[in-house]
Amino acid sequence: MRKFIALILGLASACGSPQKSEQELFSEQQRELIAAPAETAKTEDLPELEKTLIAQGLVDIASVIPGIRVELKYSTEDNFFGKDVYGDHVRAYLQPVVAEMLRKAQESLQQDYPNLTLLVYDGVRPLSVQQILWDDLDKPDSIKPLYVADPKIGGLHNYGVAVDLTIYDNESGKPLDMGTAYDFFGYPAYPDREKQMLAEGKITKTHVSNREILRKVMIGAGFTGIGSEWWHFNAFSRKEAGEKFKLIK
Repeated sequence: MRKFIALILGLASACGSPQKSEQELFSEQQRELIAAPAETAKTEDLPELEKTLIAQGLVDIASVIPGIRVELKYSTEDNFFGKDVYGDHVRAYLQPVVAEMLRKAQESLQQDYPNLTLLVYDGVRPLSVQQILWDDLDKPDSIKPLYVADPKIGGLHNYGVAVDLTIYDNESGKPLDMGTAYDFFGYPAYPDREKQMLAEGKITKTHVSNREILRKVMIGAGFTGIGSEWWHFNAFSRKEAGEKFKLIK
């Protein structure tokens, strides 16, 4: 870089132009890089929720992860609550460092299985949306945390460091069969209960094998799973998330 800048300075001097310092040239380069991405959607054309997410430093994972698929379940009624809470917001956003981890998981998956790709069901979940889910859940407040994080406290989705996802088969044109649907609450969805569920015939070896592919690429990229949802992975612990990031509003 220093040799390149020195060459530019030399050319500028030879042409009679006033010399610029290395810092001035570097600043110009930075401004050009910031102004460069004209191919991405203009911020003013995005839904208001997405503008808010971008303003809080989050990134659209589809813009940084080639080939990844996104189907936000909370932009549909195909979820535990049976309600569309995202509306016209259909892109998945995460903290930049988490998006980079997910990119590594995608690359690992496609290296071993070129016909497969990650399919994201949910990324960051703003507190405004979390409050809607909390208020609409028809359960006593004392057991609501078993189903959804209390918005007064916030969960890892609310920090933008958790992701819900599965694996999509490009050849068959559908997701791999994981044994249960997304947002299924019950032992067949529990990674911690897979041996028991296999023995009882509630899931099959194929279901477990498909889940193991997902776990392998996610854990290999630095994520950790949880015992009760095969689709949920965290990039950081709650303590780490609180130290590194702010809750997304």
